[in-house]
Amino acid sequence: MVKEQKACPLTKGERILVAVDGSSHSEIALDQAISMATICNSRLFAIHVVEAYPKHLEFAPAFEDEIKKAGMKFLEEVKGKAAERNVSCETILRVGGQPHEFIVNEAKEKNMDLVVLGTHGRSGLKKLLMGSVAQKVIGHTPCAVLVVPAFPS
Repeated sequence: MVKEQKACPLTKGERILVAVDGSSHSEIALDQAISMATICNSRLFAIHVVEAYPKHLEFAPAFEDEIKKAGMKFLEEVKGKAAERNVSCETILRVGGQPHEFIVNEAKEKNMDLVVLGTHGRSGLKKLLMGSVAQKVIGHTPCAVLVVPAFPS
């Protein structure tokens, strides 16, 4: 019996950027991105953005080092998860302001074909007050964006 080869749903799916933050929602998005990278034979890029403001880091430089160490450790776990499925994964760690800005900039600079990210599924007042990284990424990224919705637990 011949195993059917799945077709890549992307017209050009060579480079996929997945945003990960350690939440269960981003884990689901990571699984989706790894699956798509497997099917499309894509290169995966995982970005982890730690939201920290320069004024805060200015007063605690050791804190920034700890943030970076923890972030790199987390990204190594992400890279390992991709490697288990034979997917090449480059990791990107950014520390600073707004996560959507870093995600959009990486998508532009690295000429991504797809950005994958999870959503916490906030709505109403919570969404209005907190904003939506997914919404901002969709509005400013020059490539396709796949938003993986939050699933009820």
